[in-house]
Amino acid sequence: MHIMKEAMMYEKLPDGKVCCNLCAHCCIITDGKKGICQVRENRGGTLYTLVYGHTIIQHVDPVEKKPLFHFYPGSSAYSIATPGCNFRCRWCQNWDISQIVHDRRFIMGEEASPEQVVAAAQKADCRSIAYTYTEPTIFFEYAYDTARLAHEAGLANLYITNGYMIEEILETFQPYLDAANVDLKAFRDKTYRKYVGARLQPVLDTMKVMKRLGIWLEVTTLVIPSINDDEGELKDVVDFVANELGVDTPWHISRFFPAYKMTDVSPTPVETLNRAREIGLEAGLRYVYIGNVPGEANTVCHKCGQILIRRLGYRILENRVQPDGRCPNCGMPVAGVRMG
Repeated sequence: MHIMKEAMMYEKLPDGKVCCNLCAHCCIITDGKKGICQVRENRGGTLYTLVYGHTIIQHVDPVEKKPLFHFYPGSSAYSIATPGCNFRCRWCQNWDISQIVHDRRFIMGEEASPEQVVAAAQKADCRSIAYTYTEPTIFFEYAYDTARLAHEAGLANLYITNGYMIEEILETFQPYLDAANVDLKAFRDKTYRKYVGARLQPVLDTMKVMKRLGIWLEVTTLVIPSINDDEGELKDVVDFVANELGVDTPWHISRFFPAYKMTDVSPTPVETLNRAREIGLEAGLRYVYIGNVPGEANTVCHKCGQILIRRLGYRILENRVQPDGRCPNCGMPVAGVRMG
């Protein structure tokens, strides 16, 4: 039977309205209506989550697929998602599950309690649980309860997110949240407003809060032709990562392929991705990776140039990082968590 659970982080307003304080939309919802995500509903002046324990995906992935290249490399992450999203990205790669509540007006999936998720992750010999594929902020109550049990079981928790949340949920989640990958979709507010239905600044704020709270952070940018691929914008992304988050923050540059409502745009030229990587390295970023392109994506020592971790796709071919997390050639520490 589907669990009806009262939401966390909302306030009751006059006239039976509520204000959801989970993500940066801060939806004011009247009785009988849902928020922008379509999975949080006001019933009689009480806000409920409609997707608690309601998974649309349960899957074992390499942690590199998240992508997290500097967090227990080579380990497995038990990945879960519920339907829905608080964004409307026109190029969404997972639109069939993230936008299903908008496009088809119903919620589907399989019931799985937090206890069942943790047990399944342990049975699959996973090192972590990843809240991913759709936007985990919209199923925060479910992720939070699962994450607490995961930590008790010795598992790490990973948040693969668009970063559109308010600071309070990160402070609440911080004791149980070990790593995150934030999707920085553009560095122009007008792009966020036009193609995503959101704003840029809350995403930047989220990443700075994550760094301050000690959550391991990696950043991904899907580079889309004519949308966010000009050099000026890429330099702005890199400057933000280098100066606000730190040069040790890995930046993943991902290749766009036509999807959802943007099937008329060609895939990103590989030369554009290579140039973006050059821009990142020129600005001092130590770990820049190209994704969605066949071939190796290696971690290299920023001091001596030694290849430390060789990857083919998401598979690790060789890991030469020492158990103490240092380069075997020059002794330079490699940023990350349990790299060796």
